[in-house]
Amino acid sequence: MFTTLPCSIMKFCKSQICFLICFLFSVKSAAQYVPKNIQPDEIKKAAQWVDQTYSALSQDEKLGQLFIIALYTNRGEDYIATVRNIVNTEKIGGLILMQDDAAREIDLVNEFQRTAKVPLMIGMDAEWGLFQRIPTAHKFPWAMTLGAIQDKTLITEMAAKIAEDCKRMGINWDFAPVVDVNTNPLNPIIGNRSFGSEVPNVISSALAYSKGLQDNQILAAIKHFPGHGDTSADSHLDLPVVAHDAKRLNAVELAPFKALMAKGIGGVMVAHLYVPALESGKGIPASLSGEIITKLLKEKFGYKGLIITDALNMGAVAKRYKPGELDALAFKAGNDIMLFSEGVKEGKRLIQSGIDKGEISQDRVEESVKKILLTKYYLGLSKYENRNPENINEDLNSRSHVELAQKLYSNALTLLKDEQKLLPLNCAETYYYVPLEEAPFQTFADQLNLGTTVIVKKTDEINSIPAGAKVIAGLHKDNSTAYKPYVISQESKKILSDLSKKNTVILNVFGSPYALTDLDISSFPTVLVAYENNDDSMRATAKALLGESGISGKLPVLVNKDLPAGTGIDLNPSARIDLTKKNTKTQN
Repeated sequence: MFTTLPCSIMKFCKSQICFLICFLFSVKSAAQYVPKNIQPDEIKKAAQWVDQTYSALSQDEKLGQLFIIALYTNRGEDYIATVRNIVNTEKIGGLILMQDDAAREIDLVNEFQRTAKVPLMIGMDAEWGLFQRIPTAHKFPWAMTLGAIQDKTLITEMAAKIAEDCKRMGINWDFAPVVDVNTNPLNPIIGNRSFGSEVPNVISSALAYSKGLQDNQILAAIKHFPGHGDTSADSHLDLPVVAHDAKRLNAVELAPFKALMAKGIGGVMVAHLYVPALESGKGIPASLSGEIITKLLKEKFGYKGLIITDALNMGAVAKRYKPGELDALAFKAGNDIMLFSEGVKEGKRLIQSGIDKGEISQDRVEESVKKILLTKYYLGLSKYENRNPENINEDLNSRSHVELAQKLYSNALTLLKDEQKLLPLNCAETYYYVPLEEAPFQTFADQLNLGTTVIVKKTDEINSIPAGAKVIAGLHKDNSTAYKPYVISQESKKILSDLSKKNTVILNVFGSPYALTDLDISSFPTVLVAYENNDDSMRATAKALLGESGISGKLPVLVNKDLPAGTGIDLNPSARIDLTKKNTKTQN
């Protein structure tokens, strides 16, 4: 995905922009994003466009390219008027789309692009698809669910679909994937957003995701550099500390970033973390650290793509620095783009003041702005075409989205044990289903009843279940947020214990495998992890239990000493297919 200029093309180089291009695509460097199968004449056109566009900008307009601000559509027209004023007055470089009206966002993006001297970069946090910000879009699995999938081409297929949705909205940059190695089960901000606790799996999963985006002309951004996977604080609220030594950081936290940067990933997002082993100044966040961004990321690792801060409104930094001051410090540290800036005008003033005082070189401005412009060109922004807001909600939640999501959940299902060969379910038997925790479960029960007989028993009815009966127990935890760690309630643990004493229990976990950290599963002959509690996951799980699909997922995280990462039993649906003949109907 990254390209080196052949000698024959270098003969075209006659200007300063040529030096920039040659430098960016040096074989010795981790190159900036380049479209797949780019042709030499297009590289030359890109260089010319960057050179001409940069030369036509005033200093104030050049500085404006360094900033991305937020656009919400759920905050009213007065707020939108303020955004419009900043976009037009400060000539900013881009927007990050937030909640929540897709059609209104398209209208505004069309308006801003139509009036902009330089096209805007439009970004979104769409780790699990546009649903992360647009509630009418279809939800794709969280990264931890994807980490359980063994066929990584499915992740590429999902990311390609997300890229399609981004293009439909006029979005150019998906701030994904997360490449943090989640080694802390109680991590309050990463958790389900991580592909897992094992470096190789994180790398292969993230590479598959990035490929699906960038092969389809949507920029990726690996985050959160230098690694947010072992933190106990939420950087939205306060400054987390990563206290590991350099050896551990290189082996775990930094490893995915180094591996993916070598593959031409277009963006790296820098976290608001304090990492003492990498930053000598006490309490200085990575996002404001010249030692981490300039010396480590740019100079030692040789990264030449876009470097962007995590959102500057987050408590980890917003509590400690004033708007504008924060932006100037971030740029001085080596970031190209200040994301979610809340002080563009003051930030530009302070950056210019730093230039005037000799604290920041004008070359730094030129380096960052030309990188931004080159990326915009390669993402097709030199020829922006208006997007049509009609039917956008239907387009983001189509039949193809549903089918792909269910395929992903099906391939993630992880069978931890099946000691009595209880799967697939026997259509001739009657099963009792006990839903636990607080989230919806009916879709699962309905799908099971298409292939066998299932009687639902609420927790206050379990005493009526006959002794010796086969019981399917489902842990249906609220999945409304990816951030909250999953902890099984004491009440549910007691019910499971009581059930296992007199019944044969098939345990289904519709949530994070970390839920099993302190649960003794020895008394359950069959345990299946489904990772999430939503209709797609429940349907996929029921179909697998009925033998309509196989089970092949593996645990992406270390749960405890008895459940290491990689645990999982493959189940071939044809092995005992004679048990699953009740009904050929399907429910979608």
